[in-house]
Amino acid sequence: MGPATVSESNFTEEVLRSKVPVIAAFLAPWSRPCQIIRPLLGEVASACAGQVKFVEIDADDHPGLGFQYDVQSIPALLFFVGGTACDRIVGTASTEAILAKCRTVFAVTFKLQN
Repeated sequence: MGPATVSESNFTEEVLRSKVPVIAAFLAPWSRPCQIIRPLLGEVASACAGQVKFVEIDADDHPGLGFQYDVQSIPALLFFVGGTACDRIVGTASTEAILAKCRTVFAVTFKLQN
């Protein structure tokens, strides 16, 4: 299952009030780096299933959220714990790098499926 699509209208409920940590991916369909990272996010979401929630935000359609969280470049992955953005990855990153950040920020362990 891929990331849920989030907008300004459901951001508070889906991200800020989430009972589990959240990775919010700010992406745009025209961006080549976003196209590169999108399948990797699916791999990370599978590895994190049940422990971390993944959401996707179209940066073009929801610029207010990008402005609110100082997203200046895409792709941008924001890591939320308890409704607070506590870390981020900007630009492309490997599956392993994203999982390593999850381990550090969320203090949980994950296993990639082979």
